[in-house]
Amino acid sequence: MQPAFFVICVNRQGYEASLEIRKVYRAVPDEAASKRSMTRVIDESGEDYLYPSSFFVPIEVPEEAQEAFAAAS
Repeated sequence: MQPAFFVICVNRQGYEASLEIRKVYRAVPDEAASKRSMTRVIDESGEDYLYPSSFFVPIEVPEEAQEAFAAAS
């Protein structure tokens, strides 16, 4: 299994209760979802859900910050 990666939210239309614009989210690799232009993201509920990939931009997060994100979840 591939490790989680990070994305920043740039759109939340229709998902206002679940996503925040400009927030960094952990994303979970999901090949089947990617083929459908979806991204599996751990959202505000703490659970992973599928959202349109166009809602996110992948970003590079320094290792130290990745550890902080992991500790917070």
